[in-house]
Parts: sequence; structure tokens; C-alpha cells
Amino acid sequence: MQQRLQIIKGKESGFFQVKDNLWTLYPDCIVESVNWLDNVPIFNAINRINNKRFARVINWYLKKLGFDDFILFNDNEVIKCHYLQEYLNPSQSVYYSRDFIVAAPYWNKHGSRLEPLVIKNADLCVANSVFLTNYCKQYNDHSYFVGQGFNDDLYVSFDREKPAELKKVTGKIIGYVGVLHSSRLDIEAMEYIAKKRPDWTLVLVGPEDSEFVRSKLHNLPNVLFLGMKSSSDLPRYINCFDVCLNPQFLTPLTVGNYPRKVDEYLAMGKPVVALQTHAMEMFSSVTYLANSNEDYLNLIDLAIREDCNTLQEERKAFAREHTWENSVSAIYQALEKVRK
Repeated sequence: MQQRLQIIKGKESGFFQVKDNLWTLYPDCIVESVNWLDNVPIFNAINRINNKRFARVINWYLKKLGFDDFILFNDNEVIKCHYLQEYLNPSQSVYYSRDFIVAAPYWNKHGSRLEPLVIKNADLCVANSVFLTNYCKQYNDHSYFVGQGFNDDLYVSFDREKPAELKKVTGKIIGYVGVLHSSRLDIEAMEYIAKKRPDWTLVLVGPEDSEFVRSKLHNLPNVLFLGMKSSSDLPRYINCFDVCLNPQFLTPLTVGNYPRKVDEYLAMGKPVVALQTHAMEMFSSVTYLANSNEDYLNLIDLAIREDCNTLQEERKAFAREHTWENSVSAIYQALEKVRK
């Protein structure tokens, strides 16, 4: 925020060259807050002004770089980028759906009306899950599944020294890595697992929201909250897990979202027990999918018993299919299909 303020005041440039062919732009303009407006015509009018301001800055730098023939790639932004296709006039426009954003209250207010229009007007849509691909196809026939990438190198080469917090832990470790957000994760299921199997240690790595802070999990002796860790340290923790967990709620927000953390778990050969969702169907051959608290217990037991080198290698091979290189290649293939 401080950096943006300095840029807006003209005290520093918001235009950065990252590599020979990659630039990042922090726009030096302020757009008005509009999502709170209930009146649709007023919202549309102010949002169009916002988009014009935004497009004016982008156009200036497009000319500076000599980008006359370019692709507009919109990553799930349906408000501030609603009119950019009109104002920027790209050679191709792509809408990237990687979250079912209209399931979130903030985005649903106007997004449920705006997102279908953005999808319809785009030359093509790409999505990271089959669920989201089918959602986009309702409004645009040129909608393609392109998967989701992850940094596979991080989970192959890493420091294998056991973290200090886990050196004294005995017995099986059941672990989760990621933001501990009560709107997505089933606290009750975690409590059930920890209470039913006191011989297991439930290790949770990541920042907590207020519901997690207040949860009964903090009162259980076999539950460890380790807080937020740097991404480069996460493989060290996952490496200590006997089974990796992804105990989500089944909600409109989670049913179709691509579970990138599952790829990260699998890249290390770890058995994974997760909630059965539409998006998890493509992982069914290499994961254990639960529908109830009792399922979690039974499947964790089964995962521990079945784990072996053969299964570990199968999981790693599966994860390697979901690299960023593969995902980006699928995006370019989709672009070529529409270009033809």
C-alpha cells in the first residue's frame, strides 16, 4: 500500500522490468470504490469511469513498449477489468477462471451479473478445473480446461532436516499446510480426527482466522499449530507427514476449485485424504476421498497401511503432469484453436 501511494504521488515509478520479456505495472491511478453501491446504473457509470482510468494507464505503457498486437489475459477480475476489452482493443481476449468467485459474498453482489458478460465477450475462456470449465461453457463455447500449475522444483529439492517443532513428536503425523480459514476448512472434522485418535498428532501449518483461534482444537494435546512458514520451508514440514489432509467444507466456493496443495502433497509422494468434491474427481486414482468424519478416520488408517514406494512414485508422476509448463502450454493451445 505504501508503495502504491508513492507511485500515485509520482515519487517512484510503478513500471518494473522483471526479465527481458516480462514487465510489471502498478497503475499510478486511483479507482473509486463501487462494489458497495446497490443502484446498478450508478454502479455501471462509475465502474466505466474506473475502467477508463485503468485503461488509460495501461495504454500509455503499451505504446511505450511498442505492443501493438497483444493478448488481454484477465485473471478473474470482473469489475475493474469489465470494459478493458473495449478500451484496449487487444488482438485476443482471454478470461481465466481459477476460482468460483460468485460464491463469495463480495463478488456475488455484482459479479453474478458481470462475470457471465465478461465470459461471453471474451474470445475464449480457460479454467483450472472441469467444474469451472463447464460453468464458463454456459456463456462461451470457446471454454477450455487448462489445469493448474505449481512449482514442482520446490518439492523435489529441499532441505530435509526435520523442523525443530516436530523433532519430539512420536507416532503418526497427520498434517495440513495452508491458510486455516473456517469458511473453507471443516474444524469439526479436524476435532473429530484428533479426539478419536489421540495416538496421532494433527499438525497444522499456516495462519489462522478468528474461528480457528477460538476453536477447541487449541485445547487438544495432540494438535500442533505451527503458524505461517515461508513457502521454501513448507516441503520440510510436509516431508514429516505420514498422511496429508485437505478437510474442506463442501460449499459453492470449494466444490469446483482446483486444490493446488494436493499436487504439492503428491509431488512429495505423500498419501492424501481429502473431501470428495467435483474438482477432486480427477485425483481419485491417487488420493483417498472422504464424505464424512468417519470416512476421514478410516481412510487415514487405510492410507497409512497401504503406503509403499510404488504408490509414492505413482503420486509423484501424477503431480508432475500438473506443472506450470503444462498449464501454460494448454493455454497457448486453446489460443491457437480460437485463432484458427
